[in-house]
Amino acid sequence: MNATTTRDVEVSRIPSGEKITIPRETQVVITQALGGSFTVLIPSQAGLFRIEGHDADAIGQETPARMETATGNDLGEAVWDQLKSCYDPEIPVNIVDLGLIYAMEVGADGKVTVQMTLTAPGCGMGPIIATEARDKILTLEGVTEAAVDLVWDPPWSPDRISEAGKEKLGMV
Repeated sequence: MNATTTRDVEVSRIPSGEKITIPRETQVVITQALGGSFTVLIPSQAGLFRIEGHDADAIGQETPARMETATGNDLGEAVWDQLKSCYDPEIPVNIVDLGLIYAMEVGADGKVTVQMTLTAPGCGMGPIIATEARDKILTLEGVTEAAVDLVWDPPWSPDRISEAGKEKLGMV
């Protein structure tokens, strides 16, 4: 879907994670709108960029609604649901089904710890995806603290992708 920015907007270059501001009236092509953020192609910049959901208005989109946790879900299940709402900006599969989450623990004190990896160690989007995951976890009632740590051992491989993820990617 083609769009034109209606105001200056900060974006993250994919895959480096470099932040730049694109000016008002910049032509963009929305290539992905998942998990509350947008991946756009900016022809004048020759590349892909991520626009956060709170800046959706800058490309004529509605700000995505916050995910509500259903009453009765235990906190661990709610954390997994939040993680499933985070997406790699280049791949239309959530980070859980992509196999990027290695471990998740919820302490009795409400502290959540997540260990995640990336498809490639050099991906500059890692800190951005990890921050998004942490911020979404922190919205949950009962969470007192959240840490999402990037780990590299064991190295990620496509074998970690869930069946649902493989279906989405046409690997099955």
